Amino acid sequence: MLRIAVPNKGSLADAAAEMLREAGYRTRRDSKELVVTDEASGVELFYLRPRDIAVYVGSGTVDCGITGRDLLLDSGSAATEVMTLGFGSSTFRYAGRPGSVASVPEIAGRRVATSYPGLVEKHLADHGVQAEVVRLDGAVETAITLGVADVIADVVETGATLRSQGLEVFGDPILRSEAVLIRRDGSDQDAAIEVLRRRLLGVVTARHYVMLDYDVPVSVVDAACALTPGLESPTVSNLQNPDWKAVRAMVPRSGTNQVMDELWELGARAILVTDISACRL
Repeated sequence: MLRIAVPNKGSLADAAAEMLREAGYRTRRDSKELVVTDEASGVELFYLRPRDIAVYVGSGTVDCGITGRDLLLDSGSAATEVMTLGFGSSTFRYAGRPGSVASVPEIAGRRVATSYPGLVEKHLADHGVQAEVVRLDGAVETAITLGVADVIADVVETGATLRSQGLEVFGDPILRSEAVLIRRDGSDQDAAIEVLRRRLLGVVTARHYVMLDYDVPVSVVDAACALTPGLESPTVSNLQNPDWKAVRAMVPRSGTNQVMDELWELGARAILVTDISACRL
């Protein structure tokens, strides 16, 4: 049975649970459940702290897991990234008082407060910078105000929280993170992990694509198919009226309305968009 570690709380946990349900797995109904067995799918879900998941996967306690790329790299575990999951995006950056530090080399000899010491230490080492890394479990934004550090390294979304503390980001992002599926090197569950990967990939694809159906005059079928090439090729079917064809193709969700407008101008009619709940490609 495949053992999968999943986040037990927070937005990452909610998004992971939704994706697993869409992929056909049974998930917990009560937040107090720590282990859920899905006999039909041949998996066991272990609900763990997001920060601990990479450690459990890397040690071989579980076969694979869902966590953030930042937590994976910070852990230093032997786990490896299998695929991105399309949620939980974040940017990890340095910040300091305006005018105090403007680049990574200027961090040398200073104190850097962060909740991700492993990630920051590696980044500084890669840039040949020696600095004192101060580990904090929370409220990193106030570290400079309280005199604990000269610079902070933290997840930045809008930057509003940093600005409220009189801080500004500098330098290039340390890391762009998102939720990822990870696995242990050398796991004997390769086939089962591949099934999980395909299922999750089906959900990711379904979220990014829709099914587009339309009728189009025979004279402009080629032009219409050029607008909707699908993944391999669109499906073109005969209609009772020999002057028209029916076309079906998957198109990116983000550009659906523009494609519909272009098809209409081309002469297509009966243009329908359908959500895809799951797929295998």
